[in-house]
Amino acid sequence: MAEPQCAEDPEPSEPGPAGPLFVPVRPGPAGCVARLFRTPVGGRTAVAFTTPQRLSTALGGRQAWIRLSEPALRALTEPLGVHEVTVDPRLAAHPVGAPARRASAWREWDPQAVGALRVTGAAALVGALTTWIG
Repeated sequence: MAEPQCAEDPEPSEPGPAGPLFVPVRPGPAGCVARLFRTPVGGRTAVAFTTPQRLSTALGGRQAWIRLSEPALRALTEPLGVHEVTVDPRLAAHPVGAPARRASAWREWDPQAVGALRVTGAAALVGALTTWIG
C-alpha cells in the first residue's frame, strides 16, 4: 500500500498562499497601481488571485495584472490604510463581457430612483432661485 505524500507548508508561520499572486492593477501617475476593492460590509481590501485564469474569470480577460507576494502586496497597501488582502474572491457583480442588447431601458428604471432625481433637481432649482432672488 502506498503511503500518502504530505507536502509541507513552505511558511508555516504565515497563513495564506505561498508564492507570488496575480494582482489586478490599473494605470497610475507613476506606472501601475494595485486596484483596491470594497468588502461586502464596505471596508477596503486588496485583491489577489492564485492563477491568471481566476483573475480573468472574475475581472475579465483585459484586466492588467502583476505578480506580487502577499507580504509585498500588504507593504504596498498598508500605508494607504488597507490592512486586508482577499485572495481568490468571488466578486458579486455582473459577468464581464459585452452588454446584452436591451429591448427598452425605460422598463428597467426604478420609479423611486426617478422620484429621487426629481426631488433633488427641484431642491437644486429652489436653491438657485433663492440665491438669485436674494
